[in-house]
Amino acid sequence: MNTASGITPAITNTNASAATAFDIDDHVGAFVAHGRFTLAGAASGPLAGLRFAAKDLFDVAGQPTGAGNPDWLRTHAIPRRSNALVDQLLQAGATLVGKTLTDELAYSIHGDNYHYGTPINSAAPERVPGGSSSGSAAAVAARLCDFALGTDTGGSTRVPASYCGVWGLRTSFGLLSTASMAPLCPRFDTATWLAHDPEVFERVGRALLPGTADTPLRKVLLPFDMLELADPEFHPVLHRVYEGLRKTMPGEHMRLSGAEGELERWRQAYVSASAYDAWQCHGDWISQTRPAFGPAVQARWDMARDTSAETARAAREKQDLVRHRVRTLLGADGVAVIPSASSVAPLRDASAAEIDQVRARTFRLTCVAGLAGLPQVSLPFTSPAGLPIGVSLLGPAGSDLALIGLATRIWRTLQGGAG
Repeated sequence: MNTASGITPAITNTNASAATAFDIDDHVGAFVAHGRFTLAGAASGPLAGLRFAAKDLFDVAGQPTGAGNPDWLRTHAIPRRSNALVDQLLQAGATLVGKTLTDELAYSIHGDNYHYGTPINSAAPERVPGGSSSGSAAAVAARLCDFALGTDTGGSTRVPASYCGVWGLRTSFGLLSTASMAPLCPRFDTATWLAHDPEVFERVGRALLPGTADTPLRKVLLPFDMLELADPEFHPVLHRVYEGLRKTMPGEHMRLSGAEGELERWRQAYVSASAYDAWQCHGDWISQTRPAFGPAVQARWDMARDTSAETARAAREKQDLVRHRVRTLLGADGVAVIPSASSVAPLRDASAAEIDQVRARTFRLTCVAGLAGLPQVSLPFTSPAGLPIGVSLLGPAGSDLALIGLATRIWRTLQGGAG
């Protein structure tokens, strides 16, 4: 994305003048006002007939990118180049039906936006959709589109997928292009997608990841230290997925982190490393523009500003240790069954203290894939109370397609029972 004073990029193949009227009845508040347009995809292709939305971090040539903040929208020029994934999906035949709301600069996993409101979670209307890919998850859950592009830095796809009862993938770090996408933390940012149906989820994977090797996955792990961080309603489904996979491969109960309380130290390392990275990325713009942020997001930017280089260096050293440990435990063919979030979606009127408590617990889970740079698929299940819960498969780097295949197979196998 380019500021008004930035260098003008080359124009993409996307024909912005071909955009037509927005034809969706957005009854859940998933789409941004400045991103209501339709851009038809190629007449034929593997995704022909599908409609998708793009989180309002992805540049679309000729359309503004707002990144969830009015001051960002005001101070950044309309891009002339689309994100490569947007072009790739259009060329594969999918039609782009607009841009979806994001938490401010993607710096939240709650799903609210101080300026633009909170999309409705169709799967649990009294509860938040999760963020920061809130609009994408809400649009998919309401079936306003077949799939939606999102991003995931610290959980921004996995958490809303869990809260809204849809499929979501955090891709292997660096696998998909994040160029022409408003960043949060380049050290952790990944481009992602969410879908309501497993068939669509798989089709998008095959279209976006054609060069990814179909790595065989031959062993399954159930990390009890991660299981214990999730509320009790997650536990039966986690065991059910694990036992289902164990019918075709050896399994092991184990502690992923290696020591009591270690996941909290991993969370702290992620928070420090990502905060420092975010300030290096956006600090100048924030200092010069003084944008208006909601209180919770402002507090995170204040923390990011105050994170020292020494703290960040120690956090990156911890990240290297986590990366080595987790990748070694998984090996080239292992998959771990873990909670996608620590709880069901909080109520829309939850207190700030409740939200902070859920955020901290959830980050102890979601930081693992981020620190290790690994793919994680969130599968949609239902709690005994009828609320969405996500169970994830965490796999080796580059195993994204294999992980999607394994996830959809075990999910289909388990349908018809409790979940």
